[in-house]
Amino acid sequence: MKSAEQKAKKVPAIRFTGFDDAWVEKKLSELATMHARIGWQNLRTSEFLDAGDYMLVTGTDFEDGKISFSTCHYVAKERYDQDKNIQIRNGSILITKDGTLGKVAFVQNLTKPATLNAGVFNVELKNKKETDEKYVFQYLKAPFLMDYVGNKATGGTIKHLNQNILVDFPVVSPKKEEQQKIGSFFSNIDSLISLEQKKYDKLTQVKKSMLEKMFPKEGATVPEIRFAGFTGDWEEKKLGDTVLLRGRIGFRGYKETDLVPKGMGAITFSPADIDETGFISLENNKYLSWQKYDESPEIQVKVGDILFTKTASIGKVGYVQLLSNKATINPQFALLSPNENMNGYFIFLSVRNDSFMKKVKGITGGSSVPTMSQEKLKELTFLKTSIDEQNKIGSYFSHLDSLISLQQRKLEKLKNIKKSLLEKMFV
Repeated sequence: MKSAEQKAKKVPAIRFTGFDDAWVEKKLSELATMHARIGWQNLRTSEFLDAGDYMLVTGTDFEDGKISFSTCHYVAKERYDQDKNIQIRNGSILITKDGTLGKVAFVQNLTKPATLNAGVFNVELKNKKETDEKYVFQYLKAPFLMDYVGNKATGGTIKHLNQNILVDFPVVSPKKEEQQKIGSFFSNIDSLISLEQKKYDKLTQVKKSMLEKMFPKEGATVPEIRFAGFTGDWEEKKLGDTVLLRGRIGFRGYKETDLVPKGMGAITFSPADIDETGFISLENNKYLSWQKYDESPEIQVKVGDILFTKTASIGKVGYVQLLSNKATINPQFALLSPNENMNGYFIFLSVRNDSFMKKVKGITGGSSVPTMSQEKLKELTFLKTSIDEQNKIGSYFSHLDSLISLQQRKLEKLKNIKKSLLEKMFV
């Protein structure tokens, strides 16, 4: 947090040694010009080419502060030549002005001439001797711009960021030497985040690929890849024959008044506690009174149990790897406890499988609030193999998920560090 004195003097809470001058506030229009494709220059979709010598950058090509050139279309030379002000280069700063407003990208590694489609501003600095491009990019990419834009964007369902709003956006900056240090510093953090993101993406892609190959495809009874020493067909089993399946009985439901502060009751898991990987968060949970927890011992959650959402966000599945407190479930869940001859993680993966989820959707169909009864859930089938092979598969994916979770935490930590430093190193 910046002190009142720091705010008054327009200096950040943290800065590089050797700098003590006050920062200066200027409107963006004093530092840069903004250009976009004028209405009569707009392109028809039929003019978008799949290949060519002149790239066309649109708002959908923005990706984490960069341009994803692999998704770009191309245009004819005469369209590229139409307006030099929207021809971009390495070092250009771009801002989306339609649809998803205020996304900012810094152009790097551009290998072909490129121009902009409607919906994107080209921000060109007026005096590069006094202003650093990377600093301005980081300042625009920080939350300041979106906080400023707020409700100023015009339009109904599709919002627009008009140039007359953007020109007044206040940019507070030091002298160029300090700008360069700050710009390079945050560029290096962005590179680290990008590197960790690639590692995370690679791990999730490995998992996706191995799930497809280590479980039988639809219509098959053996997987494409198996651990050494395992042969023979997998057999079809009803879910109800492999797990003890229970839920919160209606008359034992609970009200808001039964919820208590942390430390005064048991965790009551809800679908919001499960992320897209099936990881169950033990932060920001709701807590249920001990009386309501003790009232339903059959749905007290244990490590190794599986949570299956049977109402509303149906089919969301979580595996209980650890518990920091006693826990139960809310009425949206079915609680699956694996039988002794079944590996819990194998079942968890099996019920998250596309073929199993297809059966779930076949039953819940087009209802506005889909619901899966426990009896119907018990009747759904999946393919199982021997307990030894289940253990191998469960152990492999459990380890892979731990690596993914660790990488995700590392990535989130870096992003949080950057967020904190943006607040402390800018005015």
